[in-house]
Amino acid sequence: MDREPALGPWSHPQLLAALGGQDWAAVLRTYRKLTGLSQTKVGELVGLAQSDVSDIERGRRQVTSSEVRARLVGGLGAPDQRGDGARAHGAAPVVGLALSGPGPDEDLLARVASVVDSHSRVDADTLDWLDRLLAEHRRAEDVLGSRPLVGVMRQQLRTVVDMYASARGPLADRVVRLASEHAQFLAWMAQDQDQTAAALAWYDRSHEWALEAGDADMAATTLNMKAHQAWSKGRATRCVRLAEAARWSCPGTSLGVRGMATQMAARGHALKGEADEAHRLLDEAQAIMSRAAEHPEDEPPWMYFYSPNWFTLQRGMATLHLHDWSAAVDQLTAGLSAMPDEYRRDKAWFRTCLAHALAGAGETGQALAVAMAVVPDAAAVGRPHSWNELHTTAVVLTRRSPARGRQLVAALCAFD
Repeated sequence: MDREPALGPWSHPQLLAALGGQDWAAVLRTYRKLTGLSQTKVGELVGLAQSDVSDIERGRRQVTSSEVRARLVGGLGAPDQRGDGARAHGAAPVVGLALSGPGPDEDLLARVASVVDSHSRVDADTLDWLDRLLAEHRRAEDVLGSRPLVGVMRQQLRTVVDMYASARGPLADRVVRLASEHAQFLAWMAQDQDQTAAALAWYDRSHEWALEAGDADMAATTLNMKAHQAWSKGRATRCVRLAEAARWSCPGTSLGVRGMATQMAARGHALKGEADEAHRLLDEAQAIMSRAAEHPEDEPPWMYFYSPNWFTLQRGMATLHLHDWSAAVDQLTAGLSAMPDEYRRDKAWFRTCLAHALAGAGETGQALAVAMAVVPDAAAVGRPHSWNELHTTAVVLTRRSPARGRQLVAALCAFD
């Protein structure tokens, strides 16, 4: 019989009690007492400076961010306190969602349950309801961020996959397509949390299912989202190649999907500093998007966010890469003015880009004001991408105005 691994210091009840109560000062003090490690060594394990470890132990600094909690749990090798590890890593509980319209009636709920429990024949009404549910989750993620929704989406995907055995004919293709959409959404949420390997694995699974279902739009979208992931990591050439694959390897895609891939290729060229090619592709993408806007009913459901205003924001990011600061400020300002407030996570991201552009343009007072205003949302729903962009902005701001740069750094440290 295999033995469970020894917990070392984590077998001590005092340390476990401190962890269970999330008393991080007691966790650090007790862990160091049991292991004999210095504050410097513990800091190396958890990615904090010795002074930060000391401040936490003395109660001078509170651990409020999920990012720091995750570092403490992972670096100290803390055991799973709940079975699925979510609470030990600071994840928020799954949020209950109230759909905008009436929920499924009792008969439909019974059919969903019977399909999962006894593999009875799946029907179109059940799949229609799951389509609507996925759409609601996509919009909820715009507001809440990805972390609260990962668990519920994984369970929802398991439900869809379980339905495949009882689906027949065209309904079987619908189940595979629905599974592909769920996998793509899970990939996006992993990417949002900077879980690169998990995101790539989900994108690959989504792409495979999209090909099986004959869904050209989703097959192209997964390639394009992998291009976006490459862009976010600064891999310009990979970004361009994947975006070009999304443009040309999947015939029959909608105009919106094609326009999305074209602007993604443009952003890759901008990242490489290739201004002429970037602007050419941006103009081409804008023309495609204008045509797509004439027939929004032809677009797949996950393209709900794609609009002329969204394109203005993408152009602003490309211009930011090209260090055309004034143009970037104008484009990002125009795009943000028309973005609904409920897009909290995305609005935080584009506001950090605006702060960066203002700092680059030498408008240090405006840059500081925009950056300071977005710090709370970036800390709450914008980690790691918006948060990292604020740190980049702080560097640019410090070069232009050391005093204002220090103000922003101090604000970031308060949430770190």
